[in-house]
Amino acid sequence: MTELLHAAVSPPNLLPTGLLVFVLLYWLTVLLGVLDFKTLDVDTDHAAHFSPDGHTAPDPADMGVSWLNHALAFFNLGRVPLMVLVSFVALPWWVGSILLNHYLGNTSGLLGAVLLVPLLLGSLLVAKVLTLPFVRLFAAMERNHDGGAQPLGKVCTLLLPASQQQLGQASVPQATGAPLVLSVRAASAAVELKKGDTALVIDYDATRRCYLVEPYDAP
Repeated sequence: MTELLHAAVSPPNLLPTGLLVFVLLYWLTVLLGVLDFKTLDVDTDHAAHFSPDGHTAPDPADMGVSWLNHALAFFNLGRVPLMVLVSFVALPWWVGSILLNHYLGNTSGLLGAVLLVPLLLGSLLVAKVLTLPFVRLFAAMERNHDGGAQPLGKVCTLLLPASQQQLGQASVPQATGAPLVLSVRAASAAVELKKGDTALVIDYDATRRCYLVEPYDAP
């Protein structure tokens, strides 16, 4: 165990170890209810530029962003939350770095940095395979939001704090079955909702894939 700890903090393995520690701390805060698991999520969509006649105009920057989006989509980013993908990348990257540097007898940070590049590519491919079941899971969740029980106009209870900038979670009771759990943001910048507050679901933000809520006082 001591040897593993020494290897983990050695220069060749320091970056993968740092990422793994970050992932563990992130999921700990999620379990404690401090953060939502989509807090660090990213939007891989990009905005198109339009020419004066209203037609789409190619833009070099957008072409670069489009290429990056396609590359990220290949590894399922956008179909699973960012931190889910990062978690499945961090562990094989860390394990691969520890094992490779151990068997090579490498203690050089420079050589370790060179080895991290192919290890990262391999870890991304491993993560792509491991996240395939989660792609189906999150796709089913999106379908439930689009075509399932409609929570608009219903009263919900905050499970995680929410503001206009901070993504939270809320529970909407159902007549039958388990409550509907929603990703929510406050509709107004002046509103901050705390865990346990009651709110009204007033709209759905398709861009950020969450519901908008406002404080509600029961009569």
